[in-house]
Amino acid sequence: MAWQVWLAFLGAAWVISLSPGAGAIASMSAGLNHGLRRGYWNIVGLQLGLLLQIVIVAAGVGALLASSALAFTVIKWFGVAYLLYLGVRQWRATPTEVTADTDQPGGSAVALVTRGFLVNASNPKAVVFMLAVLPQFLDPGSALVPQYAIIAATMIAVDVIVMTGYTGLAARVLTVMRSPRQQRVTGRVFSGLFFTAAAFLSLVGRAATTV
Repeated sequence: MAWQVWLAFLGAAWVISLSPGAGAIASMSAGLNHGLRRGYWNIVGLQLGLLLQIVIVAAGVGALLASSALAFTVIKWFGVAYLLYLGVRQWRATPTEVTADTDQPGGSAVALVTRGFLVNASNPKAVVFMLAVLPQFLDPGSALVPQYAIIAATMIAVDVIVMTGYTGLAARVLTVMRSPRQQRVTGRVFSGLFFTAAAFLSLVGRAATTV
């Protein structure tokens, strides 16, 4: 991949990652509930989901997903249901006393990695978007695997930085919102964001090409 093409893709990767979506909401929710240090496990899960999406596109399965109404619908509604589940959990979260090591239930590394992975992996809209965008940065005359490797490394590096920012921002809110009432209100705001993300995902069709 020529460096000029890589720089263009780097700019696109920043735009993609900074665009508000389910991943950003999940990162802020993790930061709010578990702080920045444990919130990194959610970021790890998000990157595993992102890597899966890239592999799907590279393997050509993305084309099948874009053309199969059944496959797209099944994955989409699984994603909608999972976002609704996260919204309900956030709504019902019990306010706790904020200390330096505050951590809400369900904050184990495995749980946070799984949660982040499912948020990204269950978004067929992102796969269709990548299927439309990534080929524009590929040289069909050169080996594709190294090019996809560069694309994956770039997207993941940028997304880690962006999601760390979202997580850290929410973690700062955690240190300020100390009263049970403040925590409850903040939690329900994030719950509403999950519900909103689920509503938008439910309206997505196979022709969607934006994240």
